[in-house]
Amino acid sequence: MGNQIRTTILLTIMTVVIMLVGKMIGGTGGMMIALVIAGGMNFFSYWYSDKIVLKMYKAEEATEAEASLAYRMVDVLSKEAGLPMPKVYIIPQDSPNAFATGRNPENAVVAVTRGLLNTMNPDELAGVLAHELGHIKNRDILIGTIAATMAGAIMMLASMAKWSAIFGGFRGDDDDGGGGGGGGFIGLIAMAIIAPLAASLIQMAISRSREYLADNTAANITGNTEGLASALEKLGTYSRQIPMKAEPATAHMFITNPLAGQNLMKFFSTHPPIEERVARLRGTKVVRSNTNNDDTTPSSGNSLSDQGKNFWNNLS
Repeated sequence: MGNQIRTTILLTIMTVVIMLVGKMIGGTGGMMIALVIAGGMNFFSYWYSDKIVLKMYKAEEATEAEASLAYRMVDVLSKEAGLPMPKVYIIPQDSPNAFATGRNPENAVVAVTRGLLNTMNPDELAGVLAHELGHIKNRDILIGTIAATMAGAIMMLASMAKWSAIFGGFRGDDDDGGGGGGGGFIGLIAMAIIAPLAASLIQMAISRSREYLADNTAANITGNTEGLASALEKLGTYSRQIPMKAEPATAHMFITNPLAGQNLMKFFSTHPPIEERVARLRGTKVVRSNTNNDDTTPSSGNSLSDQGKNFWNNLS
């Protein structure tokens, strides 16, 4: 029930943001048009967001003949987890990574990069696949995929607001706050700055604690914590050596942040530190490394943003 509430909240936020941008650009008329657009986006986000993300990464469905080891592992692990077997997709990139998507366990997909298949040993691959099945079992996939679509839409709206402000906006009714007035111009500039930050905060709130839970679920499915722990260490190293061509809006969906190493992104990390995840799996103390991997950014646990994440997580 918690994820249904969170999905409703996300769709509501997206509707409100789109309507505000519409009002800033075109006054009342623009707001009404934006409401219609928001309704359409909400519909497509629920039913087609998984297909959008897979297409974004040029992922292709794999048969058992094309990816025999991964395919068989997903089959065995999904039975162990008590899940229907999800479809397996391959992303044609050399950087190792993976994500799960879909509306529900009956319509789920596990997508892995070609690089993941080439770099992981069987135990490590099983750990990664079990982690993604953990997201499916914990019903994180719909909320994560909708968040990706929503974050992309918000960033697109921020770009629209920026260009509308540069070119004076669309002339709405003067008393409606259309883009032609000074207040509308300031509002558009504010939206262009705030919207991407809001998208990043939404991703952060959704992803970080769910990764810990999926790690724990994976360990229960495989009965082997070391496979996933070793895989996470490899993923942390390879993410810096072989950067992935990834969209910021979808970064939170992957098992480790595909944007690791980009200096700006470490301030908006969508994942908990890899060292902490590995330490939890192994039952050891955290050993921090001096790297620029934004998955290793320490968290104080006492900040206002952490309190907000705790409130969001309590919804589930």
